[in-house]
Amino acid sequence: MIGISEIGDKTFLIAAVMAMKHPRWAVFTGAFSALCLMAVVSSLLGRVVPQLIPKNYTDMIAAILFFFFGLRMAWEAHCMKKQEQQHYTAVDKTDDEDIEDMTTIYHENNKAEYQGSLSEDEYEHEEKKIRQKQQPVLVEAFILTFLGEWGDKSQISTIALAASNDVLWVTIGVIVGHGICTGLAVLGGRLIADRISVRTVAMVGSFMFILFGCVYIHHAIYLQE
Repeated sequence: MIGISEIGDKTFLIAAVMAMKHPRWAVFTGAFSALCLMAVVSSLLGRVVPQLIPKNYTDMIAAILFFFFGLRMAWEAHCMKKQEQQHYTAVDKTDDEDIEDMTTIYHENNKAEYQGSLSEDEYEHEEKKIRQKQQPVLVEAFILTFLGEWGDKSQISTIALAASNDVLWVTIGVIVGHGICTGLAVLGGRLIADRISVRTVAMVGSFMFILFGCVYIHHAIYLQE
């Protein structure tokens, strides 16, 4: 469920866009670290909530939240226009051209450097400079992802799941889901957008959220009896 809700989400797009112009490993490390931290924090919050509020009430609150996000995703999918999809495609093509130009320059620079026969000390110095340039990218990906995820539907969903299920397994499942989505965003965000429309993903996510809302309503009614 987390995986479906995250595809096309703002944190997914952050990772996909940053990976177009920055080292993929740095973007993935920063974004995934932020999502792991958020998963742990959300699961712990879900663990504390049932101690303050009876479980049947937390189930009902979770159901309401799932219905709210499900209906909102359905409305967003309904409001999406073909013009927006065409705009995204045009932007992607422009990015492809920019990336191709950057790649050409990168290979030309590397070729010139290797032709200069760098010594071992000079090579280590250049490698250190590259790492120093990549560190801000990692930090930027971490901060943007953490702030973008705070208060998002996936965080609230994690809290709701942890409030009614085993915290450990919820945390593991959420981390795995985030890892898969972040990897897809970094490696092939634009490829997924070309094959599967954001509208389709939103509709599937809406169905899943509404389904979970029905499950939690059933749990709340069953516990009250």
